[in-house]
Amino acid sequence: MLTKYIHAAMRRAKYEILPDNEGFYGEIPGFDGVWANASTLESCREELQEVLEGWLLLGIAKGHSLPIVDELDLTIHQEAA
Repeated sequence: MLTKYIHAAMRRAKYEILPDNEGFYGEIPGFDGVWANASTLESCREELQEVLEGWLLLGIAKGHSLPIVDELDLTIHQEAA
């Protein structure tokens, strides 16, 4: 499920070419703070995925509410006792 979630989130990524041949910038809308900057588009994609993975692990560990992507929900919901 985690792999499907990451792939689905990465499909939402937006990239732009930075001015003056400074490389590429990428971000995933709805994932605050998940962005990357690299000299090539492929490097930018790889860095963005690494940032996303770290962001998700931290969010899960802290019990944060995570975005639902393509009906995939990684948020851990506690059941009432």
